[in-house]
Amino acid sequence: MTLSRRRFMGQCLLLLGAGWLTPHRTIASGPALPGPWFPAYGKLEREARLAERIEQAYALFSECRLCPRQCGANRMGGESGFCRAPTKAMIYSAQPHFGEEVSLVGRHGSGTIFFSNCNLRCVFCQNWPISHEGRGTEITDEDLSNVMLKLQKIGCHNINLVTPTHVMPNILKATRLAFQKGLNIPLVYNTSGYERVEILKLLDGVVDIYLPDLKFMHPDKAQVYLAGAADYPGITQQAILEMHRQVGLLDLNAEGIARRGLMIRHLVMPNRVAGTKEFVEWVAASLPKSTYINIMHQYHVDYKAFEYPEICRGISSAEYLEAIEWAETCGLTNLDSRSLMVRDFYRTKGSSTQSTN
Repeated sequence: MTLSRRRFMGQCLLLLGAGWLTPHRTIASGPALPGPWFPAYGKLEREARLAERIEQAYALFSECRLCPRQCGANRMGGESGFCRAPTKAMIYSAQPHFGEEVSLVGRHGSGTIFFSNCNLRCVFCQNWPISHEGRGTEITDEDLSNVMLKLQKIGCHNINLVTPTHVMPNILKATRLAFQKGLNIPLVYNTSGYERVEILKLLDGVVDIYLPDLKFMHPDKAQVYLAGAADYPGITQQAILEMHRQVGLLDLNAEGIARRGLMIRHLVMPNRVAGTKEFVEWVAASLPKSTYINIMHQYHVDYKAFEYPEICRGISSAEYLEAIEWAETCGLTNLDSRSLMVRDFYRTKGSSTQSTN
């Protein structure tokens, strides 16, 4: 079922308050410098370089090459490519999210905007109504900028852009508009990792925090589970190296809230399908060992995963514990705090089971 504009507006009004599309006063030169930290996109705008990036990005819609699939669809002319997205951004929801990493959530939540459609389309996608079916409503760049401002107004610590790749030009324009009206919190690029390095370079100096996945380390697995994207492992590794070049290691403020840097996610899957051992070895060899890594345990069978014997069950505690042990053996020193809590829980559970036998 397609979400109607009326219904979508109603949901957002409930989540964000009736003022989410209220016009905001424009500040031509951007907000005053807030001490030592200043958003990357604000610096680029003050250097009069952000408008040129937007123009370059929008030109890509005419023969779409935004993602590694490079399908060439003329989205400006009404065509839709592999991602099935129109030229305008579509969003499903915008709200404070408290299920993200602790340094993104803080006390008031991460200002999460879920974009409809996707350039990857995993067979186990847990957001498949949004990513595969494209549920959501088209929104103008001006309205998207006002959504960002409303999330800031209600106290969110950042703007968290979920599945942004295919709407990157819209995001750039909306970010500039929002900055001119007072946006002054970090921009989080929450991506599958399937990004072209050439496109990421347009985001250099715009994004404050990169939050990529590295889902698979073996081309044959990516071919099966990522809609034919056998090139995913190599392309995503190169993309992550570029992200690190741009923003470096994770930087927190005095309250422990993320304000800049790279945060990598990796989902442990059944039967070692994701290549977790190879993942942690690659991180240890290619990036500083203090890179923030979230080894996630949340995999569950969803969407079409039931059709694939290798992944049609959840992971065991043993599978998760070995993943963490591999990371520790490789000397990775900045593992997500919740990951370590899950590790400790499983270890305690295992010890309790042994003591009762």
